[in-house]
Amino acid sequence: MPQDAFTIRRNAAELNGTLAGGRINRINQPSREELSLIIYTGKETVKLILNVNASECGVYFTENDRENPLVAPNFCMLLRKHLQSAEILAVETVGFERIYRFRLACVSDFSSCERILYAEIMGKYSNLILTENGTILGAMKTTSIDENCKRMIFAGAKYALPAPQDKADPQDFSALRTALTGFEGDPRALFLKVSGLAPATAEKIAETYRGGDYAKHVSNFIFRSPTAPCVLRREGKPVDFYAYSVTGAIPYATLSEAQTAFYRDKRAIKEFEELSRRLLSAINASVKKHEKRLGQILDKRRECENTEELRVKGELLTANLYRLERGLDACELENFYGGAPLKIALDSRITPAQNAQNYFKKYRKQKRTLEALIPQEQEAREELDYLQSLRAAVTSASTADDLKCAEEELGAAGILKAPQEKTRKKKAEIPFRAYEKAGFRIFAGRNNLQNDKLLKTGAPEDIWLHAQKYHSCHVLIRTEGRSVPEETLLFAAGICAKYSDGNGDRIPVDHCKLKYVKKPPKAKAGFVTYSDYKTVLVSPAED
Repeated sequence: MPQDAFTIRRNAAELNGTLAGGRINRINQPSREELSLIIYTGKETVKLILNVNASECGVYFTENDRENPLVAPNFCMLLRKHLQSAEILAVETVGFERIYRFRLACVSDFSSCERILYAEIMGKYSNLILTENGTILGAMKTTSIDENCKRMIFAGAKYALPAPQDKADPQDFSALRTALTGFEGDPRALFLKVSGLAPATAEKIAETYRGGDYAKHVSNFIFRSPTAPCVLRREGKPVDFYAYSVTGAIPYATLSEAQTAFYRDKRAIKEFEELSRRLLSAINASVKKHEKRLGQILDKRRECENTEELRVKGELLTANLYRLERGLDACELENFYGGAPLKIALDSRITPAQNAQNYFKKYRKQKRTLEALIPQEQEAREELDYLQSLRAAVTSASTADDLKCAEEELGAAGILKAPQEKTRKKKAEIPFRAYEKAGFRIFAGRNNLQNDKLLKTGAPEDIWLHAQKYHSCHVLIRTEGRSVPEETLLFAAGICAKYSDGNGDRIPVDHCKLKYVKKPPKAKAGFVTYSDYKTVLVSPAED
């Protein structure tokens, strides 16, 4: 992303126009590398984000709220001590560096002074540093005396700028001309020889060169070209934001708006993917656990496959006691149940009658084992089927709300450890997915818990839909006593197919009146039985 000096200078000018003369009302630190300042500008209250995360670094306004920890981090407490109610004198950049300088007038009951908050936006080296009279009061990322580093960043040390790069400063026109002589129109040389330019910015400058004095063209682009903020997206995902016009990008009024949109969407995608991976990992671990349990049950069943044979041997021995003597290791008796004569192993230390009783004892034990294994096997298979429905809900999720509903269900089922509450704010209940087609309202559950709740909200004549032989969301068409047209039915079936684990373009979806759908007692969430249904073949609905 072009968080270079070219972009930062323009953004600082926008920030200064809005914030100069404003006062800091509140300071929060929602995450380890992000600070938020609530500032009253004299006209309105704005929220300024200062982020020094390597992949999200930037300074911009936002209206989005993030949860703050109940206990503020040390750096946040330090800023509250020194900057609460401070007046912003100016927002500047340091030379042509990627550093914001917030000059702040701080007045207390006992003193008044000017402090400077530096926001160094330099990728993995980004940092926030508070100074007074050139001395560091504190920093978000500090070093220690023991560390072998070029810059000392800790309370009490003198603030020093990062070591300069061996590149020409574009503010020095003669140095700029010398550096670019012989490299006209070469974006790589521009990036390597001129400080403060990202590769994308260097490419844009070279792309707009049409001949003539190259150094003058570069200088004019950097310092005099108009700002045209925009965000480039591909396949709905944010690629980058720019301070200049880019073909196919979405324009914004200010750089802050462009950055806010870019980082908001980027963070949402990242959080969505991370939550999806975490949920699938928990589901897969539980599936593995129950598959192992089912395997053990099936192994025990295989060990009990000869149960009836044990009974037959006991009965044959009992019927032939008069023919058998003590001390035999085995005998071969006619099988009056049919088939060839049956060879039976015996314990020579006990009597034939005792051998028969041993066979009956083994038979009864294996029979009890089988009787106990049948419900265990059924329970294990039901649990695996339930886990597959959870996996389908996660893999077909298209919004953060879908995943949050799945997370809630996993927590309720004990599959996922419930996260500790970071705030006292009560979570809002996530609604059903809602649609409308041809005047009919259509609702779809986001997880099995919502699927069950959806059944209770409908009327007997409403139309209920579910993918046939697949795990899917439950869909309900509110009929309000009207006949449902085919286009509405197919639309609802398409939603059902979309949020299922079915593959292909033709997925069978069953539909019937809600009065024919029953929830068996003690059944898993989302499990129902239904009758009097019809089936349609549909393609999954588009987004």
